[in-house]
Amino acid sequence: MEAQAILLIVLVVLLAAVLMSGFPVAFALMGVSLAVALIGIGLSTTFGMDLGRLDWSYVTLFPDRIHGVMTNEVLLAVPLFVFMGVMLERSRVAEDLLESLGILFGRFRGGLGISVTIVGALLAASTGIVGATVATMGLISLPTMMKRGYDPGFASGSIAAAGTLGQIIPPSIVLVILSDVISNAWQEAQREMGVFSPQPVSVGDLFMGALLPGFMLVGLYILYQLGVAIFRPHHSPAIELDEAAPPIGRVLGALLGPILLIVAVLGSILAGIATPTQAAAVGAIGAIFLAGLRANPRQRTLQLGLLATILLLILPAMSDGLSQFITRPAFSILAVMTVFGIWRALQATWRSGALKEVMDSALKVNVMIFGVLIGAALFSLVFRGLGGDHYIEQLLTGLPGGKTGALIAVMFAIFILGFFLDFIEITFVVVPIVAPVLFMMGIDPVWLGVMIAINLQTSFLTPPFGFALFYLRAVAPEGLRTVQLYRGIIPFVGIQILALFIVASYPSLATWLPKVVFGN
Repeated sequence: MEAQAILLIVLVVLLAAVLMSGFPVAFALMGVSLAVALIGIGLSTTFGMDLGRLDWSYVTLFPDRIHGVMTNEVLLAVPLFVFMGVMLERSRVAEDLLESLGILFGRFRGGLGISVTIVGALLAASTGIVGATVATMGLISLPTMMKRGYDPGFASGSIAAAGTLGQIIPPSIVLVILSDVISNAWQEAQREMGVFSPQPVSVGDLFMGALLPGFMLVGLYILYQLGVAIFRPHHSPAIELDEAAPPIGRVLGALLGPILLIVAVLGSILAGIATPTQAAAVGAIGAIFLAGLRANPRQRTLQLGLLATILLLILPAMSDGLSQFITRPAFSILAVMTVFGIWRALQATWRSGALKEVMDSALKVNVMIFGVLIGAALFSLVFRGLGGDHYIEQLLTGLPGGKTGALIAVMFAIFILGFFLDFIEITFVVVPIVAPVLFMMGIDPVWLGVMIAINLQTSFLTPPFGFALFYLRAVAPEGLRTVQLYRGIIPFVGIQILALFIVASYPSLATWLPKVVFGN
C-alpha cells in the first residue's frame, strides 16, 4: 500500500477516535491534521517517501485559508443570523406564539401537536436556531401536552422534529454555511472540467431551493399528526373547552412580529433590495427592535425607530418615482431615527438583563462554528495534500449505477455520519470532499445542496448524538423517559427520509423556484 494511502487511513481513524473521546471538534480537527502532516513530512524528509503534494510549503498555505474564511462576505451572515435567533429567543416570541396558538388549536384532537409544528415553522423562518427553539418549546409545550393526556413519545417527537425545521426553512444557518461550501466545490468542479467562468451558486439560490421542500416537510408533519389524531385519538386528545380561545388581537399580536421579520429578511432578498448578508443585518436589527418593544412596549422612540427602519426598506423600491430632492433628506432623517431607535432598544434590553445573555450565547455559538470551520480547513488541506480527493473520486465513479449510485452512497454516508457528528462537522469536512466529484458527474448544485440540508436535519434527531434530543431531554419534565423520547422521534426521522426521497425523485422541487426568482 502507498504511503499516502496509509497516512490517509491514519488521519481518518485517528480523527474518529479523538472525536469519539469527546474532545472539542475544532481542536481535534486541527490537532490531528497537523500531527499527521508533521509525521508525514518527517517521514518524507528522512526516508524519501512520496507523499504527493504534501510538504512544508503546502502546509504553510493554511494562514491564507484562514484569511479567506475571515474575509468571506457570505459567512458574515452567520453571526448576524445567530444574533437574530438568540435575541428573538430571549424576547419570548416563541412563548407568545405557543400560548396563543396552543389554546386556539388545542381544542381539537391533535391541535397542540399541529400548533407546535406551525410555531416551529414560524420560528425556523425567523430564527433558524435549533437549540433555542427546541428548548423553548420543550419548556412551554411539553408539560402542557403531557398534562392534557398526550402520549409522551408522540409529544416529545413532535417538539423535537418541529424544532429542527430551522435547518431547512430559510433563513437557515445551515443553508448559509452550506451555500459557501457548495459554491466553492462547484467552482472547483467547473475548473476541473475546463469552465473558468461558472455560474455562481449563492445563498439566495439555496434559500429559494429549500423553500418548497421545507414547506412540504411541514405539511408531512401535520399530515402525520392528523393521522395519529384520527387512528390513535388517545395519543393526542383535545383540550377541555373550559379554556376560552384567546382574543383574535392576541393571536395577531403574537404572529405579527415573526411574520414582519420573515417578510423583511426574505422579502428584501426576493425583491433584490439586499443580499443575503445584508438581509441578515436587517434581521438582526429587527430582532433588536422586537426585543426592545417587548421590554418596553410603550417607548415612542422605539416605535418611531421601527417605523423608520421599515420605510428605509420600502423607499429604495419607490425612489425611481421620487426626486432626489425628496429622497435624500428623507433617507438622512430616517437613518438618524433608525440609529436612535436601535440605541433605545439596546438600552431597554440591557436594563432587562437580556442583552448580556444574548451576547454571551451568540459569542459561544459563533466561536464554535468558526473554530470548526478553521479546523476543517486544515483537515481539508492535509486530506487533499495526501491525494484523498482522488481516492474519493475513484471510489464514487467506480460504484455501480453511475451518478445515481454515487448520490445514493453519499446520502447514505451522510445519514450514518449524522448519528455521530454534528451538521457543522459534516458540512465542513465531508461535503467539500464529495461534492466536486458529484458535480463533475452532472448533478445540479442547488438540488444537491437542498438534499444535503434535509439529510443533515436528521442528524439532530438520530441517537446517540442527536442534539435536538439532548436539548429536549435537558428541559423535559420528570415523567418523560429517554426510551419514550427515542421512540417518539422514529416516525419523524422516517418522514424526513420520505421527504429526501421525494426531492431526489423530483429535482424541480428544489430547482424551479431559484430559476423563477433569479433566472438561473
